[in-house]
Amino acid sequence: MENRINIQKVEPAAYQAMYGLEKYLSTSKVDPLLLELIKMRASQINGCAFCLNMHAADARKLGETEQRLYLLNAWRETTLYTEEEKAVLALTEEVTLISNHVADTTYSKAASLFSEHDLAQIIMAIVTINAWNRIAITTKLIVG
Repeated sequence: MENRINIQKVEPAAYQAMYGLEKYLSTSKVDPLLLELIKMRASQINGCAFCLNMHAADARKLGETEQRLYLLNAWRETTLYTEEEKAVLALTEEVTLISNHVADTTYSKAASLFSEHDLAQIIMAIVTINAWNRIAITTKLIVG
């Protein structure tokens, strides 16, 4: 695989700023497993092998089942996810595919299930994993 720029080495301050977002999210009251589902779903859409590998392992450590991980990309087709999880997964998909915009119905559904504070943190989690995906894919971070 072609070696590409190591942003963490070349611009450590930029990486520290990204880690600052992660630190902020780790203090949120949003369920850590829900945060991992956000990271997994965005990483599936973006095709980020590095992040999928990392967050599948993290989700398993938090007690996520293999079945739910395997079916995450088809979450609409199952009854394995809660109403809250489905609302967040829909929001994750629309924010990740932002050129299609976030539908009012998608946003309203999430807003009806979460406090403004939690919704803001959920949106920041979606934005953050999308940024990490773009860094990992562009720089070809190696899985494992």
